[in-house]
Amino acid sequence: MKNPDFCPDFFYFYLSYMSFADRYINRNIIYPPFIEEAPASTLGMVVVIPCYDEPEILNTLEALKACQPPSCQLEVLVVINHSELSSPKIIAQNEQTAQQLHDWKKENASCFFQLHVIQAPPFRKKHAGAGLARKTGMDEAIRRFAAIDFPDGVLVSLDADTTVDQNYFCELEQHFQSFPKQVGTTIRFKHRTEELDDERHRQGMDLYEDYLHYYKQAMAYTGFPHAIYTIGSAFAVRALPYVKQGGMNRKQAGEDFYFLHKLTQVGEIGEITTTCVYPSARISHRVPFGTGPVLKKWLEGEETLRETYNFQAFDDLKQLFDLLEELYQSSSEDCPGLLVKLPGAVKSFLQADDFEAILLEIKENSARFDSFQKRFFLNFNAFKILKYLNFVHPAFFEMQELGEAIQLLAAHDQAKTAKS
Repeated sequence: MKNPDFCPDFFYFYLSYMSFADRYINRNIIYPPFIEEAPASTLGMVVVIPCYDEPEILNTLEALKACQPPSCQLEVLVVINHSELSSPKIIAQNEQTAQQLHDWKKENASCFFQLHVIQAPPFRKKHAGAGLARKTGMDEAIRRFAAIDFPDGVLVSLDADTTVDQNYFCELEQHFQSFPKQVGTTIRFKHRTEELDDERHRQGMDLYEDYLHYYKQAMAYTGFPHAIYTIGSAFAVRALPYVKQGGMNRKQAGEDFYFLHKLTQVGEIGEITTTCVYPSARISHRVPFGTGPVLKKWLEGEETLRETYNFQAFDDLKQLFDLLEELYQSSSEDCPGLLVKLPGAVKSFLQADDFEAILLEIKENSARFDSFQKRFFLNFNAFKILKYLNFVHPAFFEMQELGEAIQLLAAHDQAKTAKS
């Protein structure tokens, strides 16, 4: 039972006064504190799990419980949420889930992590979705780290239908200790296709994963310095960079893509390949786009999973990125002569994007090549690359068969490696 004299607002304001996150807490957090108990002084990691109409959350908790514990104190925050327009059936499922979680907490009182069940108030229709749910949990985690003024605390993003390897926490802890300058990391993932009975469903999931790997690796091939996976259940971020970046967004879907690519503007994001998370491969109605909706269309007969962005579009873009040093050293009169040699698809996009004016501004504000390069990719970021890809398809390129695109990328990567 809650203490009627407890004032979470005053409590956490007092604990976080002059902490690394004080300004963020006062300006960016939507809700008052959900958790009454003060965090342990040795808290080092908080796992945030959004939970909407989710019957499998106990499987996720059991997977976490089976992990080797890290040396730091650990908390798991499950954010049960629904929209103001959610059906009575969904609200009932959420209530049942909350009770199951409270029961699990009592039955597992000796578990090495502290479970907190957050029942968020109904989200407004405009913002209800994965982004706001993840933000609600991550902001609460920031309060926990602010209370002990620990800017190096790690926020771990997970989903309620996901399991993990037993070395999950230890590998996360070891990674952040080994790379103290990294602001965050992605984590290897593999959807649980072995649970699927439908062969077409399994085939679609395999194609979707192949696409995710192709897209990330093709981005890296171009020379883009921030080629990363953006899977909501497979990343972690330090508390201070989370605050500097402005926190999680409230997008109804794709929040992970936007957050992680904005985080690259704060610092380097690593990649953990020594452990793995295993998201469900099921069809989901929880988001308007992403894995679930894509697979639903595939099962209904669409064949778009077999196609992807043409590899030549990435190879053409590489020619622009290869020119950066020459563009930096060239005069404003010489730049057009360099750009005119680029492939037609790239030239057309740059003209539409008013690239020459942008380039001139970047050059005028860059005293060294490294600062020029950093400013360049702040402008020509992952969002602009996606804009470029959609601009040149189908105006310049037809979508390409996925297997063919993967083979071309592998061949060009091998040739690139052989030259270096």
